[in-house]
Amino acid sequence: MQAILTVLLAFFTGLLIMPFVIKLVTKNNVVDKPGGRKIHKEIIPSMGGIGIFAAILVGLLVGLDLNHWQNLSYILVAVTLMFLLGLQDDRVELSARYKLLGQLLAVSVILIGDVRISSFYGFLGIYELPMGLSYFLTGFVIIGLTNAFNLIDGVDGLAGLLSLVSFLFLAIWFLATGYLAFGLVSLACVGGVLAFLAFNWHPAKIFMGDTGSLTLGFLLAILSVLFVEANGKQISHHHYFHFNAPITAGLALVLVSCFDTLRVVIKRLKNGRPPMAADKSHIHHFLMRAGLRHDQVAIVLGFVKISFLGLMVTLSSFSDMILLPLLLGSVTLLCLFLDAVTLRKVKQIARETPGVLVLEEEEGIQSENLNSPSKLQKEPA
Repeated sequence: MQAILTVLLAFFTGLLIMPFVIKLVTKNNVVDKPGGRKIHKEIIPSMGGIGIFAAILVGLLVGLDLNHWQNLSYILVAVTLMFLLGLQDDRVELSARYKLLGQLLAVSVILIGDVRISSFYGFLGIYELPMGLSYFLTGFVIIGLTNAFNLIDGVDGLAGLLSLVSFLFLAIWFLATGYLAFGLVSLACVGGVLAFLAFNWHPAKIFMGDTGSLTLGFLLAILSVLFVEANGKQISHHHYFHFNAPITAGLALVLVSCFDTLRVVIKRLKNGRPPMAADKSHIHHFLMRAGLRHDQVAIVLGFVKISFLGLMVTLSSFSDMILLPLLLGSVTLLCLFLDAVTLRKVKQIARETPGVLVLEEEEGIQSENLNSPSKLQKEPA
């Protein structure tokens, strides 16, 4: 009952508050204008993350009891800091330096709360990590995953759908294994994101902005770390929901955004460009150029994520030594396949589309015909 109330309250709160957020940000001119790297052709209000964050908080107010609030205090403070960072970035567009400093502050709070990657759980023969390495690795992973999710937010519905799949998976796993507080947080995220998607699905009425993408990406990164840690060290190996490959299972939760970012960075470095340079080389840009609509891109990549999570569940008895190379190899082949198919489709579209000069010539001929007297018209006497 507690779980149902949490997700429903978050969902309906999001549905009710999002129209007010749209009006508020539009009135204050916090909008995403077309042009440059933007795919959309109309001015769309941003900062939909305000509605998502409010919906999550309202859901948690009902779902969590006092003990849960105390246990989650560090996480909730850190998420609030990340939300405020995204809010400020949407308002004034912070420099990369200030954004990194803000993210480091939020991660520091998480580490103080002892949320960290403490072990490799036997992968490569490594178990417990030295404290310093544990803190560094956790901070690096959380900041990396947060920014990777931020970068995948490029077409209507994509970031929302990908995060929805992950939060739903985490909610089921945490609740089934007895981690009620983490399960309720995941369910509140499910309700908030689902309500947002009602306004962000193509054609979008609002974007989540950095207010939403940084907050959701940060939450997803934290919950993924908790999932890996709990699965690797605390859940019995005989439990039905235990994964013998905790690292690989955790990676599957952030698969699309993580590998898309890695793929783009490698391509930029290979071409002699800065790794963080803005361009249209993300996988959703490629799929759009292949002729897919926003909603089709979101569904395709959402299906990819669900497929890999299903693979992890099916092969849950295998270790990281087997599943991690299998996952990395499968994703690499999939990326190469999508690149090849997309490039072939783009070339086909280019061949079938008249060139600019041809279009201008045709328009000139049509204009000339419209302006000349008809041959059937009688000349004045």
